[in-house]
Formats: sequence, structure tokens, C-alpha cells
Amino acid sequence: MFLFLTVVQAIVAAALVGVILMQRSEGGGLGVGGSPSGMLSARGAADFLTRSTKWLAILFVVLSIGLAAVAVETTGGDAIESTLDRSVTPAAPADPLGPATTGEAAPASTDPLGDATE
Repeated sequence: MFLFLTVVQAIVAAALVGVILMQRSEGGGLGVGGSPSGMLSARGAADFLTRSTKWLAILFVVLSIGLAAVAVETTGGDAIESTLDRSVTPAAPADPLGPATTGEAAPASTDPLGDATE
């Protein structure tokens, strides 16, 4: 169900982008010629694209809410708690003022260039 709604959401999003890009920025629609009162007139195309944009946007929002509801139902609250590993013991806090525990002996003295002197 979730995968199906996701695919439908992607198709609606692509159609919404396409319909929005077909509109003129000043609201004229496709601007194709034809009879002034027909569907393919500038006014008819603008009305069709405006209505299409409105319904695709409504469908997109409804699908988004539906996908969120399905996602909440499928995950559940105790899925996070069951993945916690409670058997790990915490590490001892490091003493920042204590000796270094790297295992290597530090050189007795160093010059400013970083070369060890004897």
C-alpha cells in the first residue's frame, strides 16, 4: 500500500510540475490559437490549466497526508525500543589530566622543529 501510494504521489508530482510549467507567467495559459470561445483558445487553455493545477495540488496534499498516516501505522512505537542494545556497558570516563594511554613512550625533549634530541 505504501509503495503504491508513493508511486501515485510521484506521478501526481510530475504532472503538477508539467502543468505549472505549461502556464504562462502572466496567467495566459498555453496561448495556442483557435476560435476565441473554444477549449484551445488562450482563455480556455488558461482555465483548463488553472483547474488542473488546483485539483493536482489538492490530490498531492491529500496523498501526502495519506502517506504520513500509513507510515505512522507501519512503523509503530515499539520498533525503536526493540532495536536498542541494552547489554553494552558504558565506557569509563577518560581523565583529561591523567597520563597518556597510547602505549608509546614520548620523546624526552623536542626542539621547535619537532625532531627528537638525545
